[in-house]
Amino acid sequence: MAESAGVYCPLPSEQDNVEQAKGDPALDSSTFIPPAPLMSPSIIIEFCDRCRWLHRATWVSTELFLTFPPPVLKAISIIPLNSEETGGSFRVWLNLEGSPPQLMWDRKIEGGFPELKGLKQRIRDYVQPGKSLGHSDKKSE
Repeated sequence: MAESAGVYCPLPSEQDNVEQAKGDPALDSSTFIPPAPLMSPSIIIEFCDRCRWLHRATWVSTELFLTFPPPVLKAISIIPLNSEETGGSFRVWLNLEGSPPQLMWDRKIEGGFPELKGLKQRIRDYVQPGKSLGHSDKKSE
């Protein structure tokens, strides 16, 4: 039993769910079509999990989706990296149809994390050239 805002919501047992799924084609997992790998255009954010940068990666992905909502960007993937070789990594890749993913930002090469203004401008120049980014396009004084 679950209660939400004072409303009684009975939770079905797992067996009930299995029985319902057998008769409902919308719940038949054999009919599900998985997403295409690397839909285009899409973003891939790789981050060092050992550095605990998940929140930064999700924040960047949220900001990019708010600026470039579907269908401009079709997907954003967040990939944790957890090895000696990838320690300290934070990379943002842009995947465009017909070409290999392009590196938009690398924390080690650029000397720090991306300022969203600059990252959005770089991505915009590929996916929506000429689009105004509002306050992100204004020059700082």
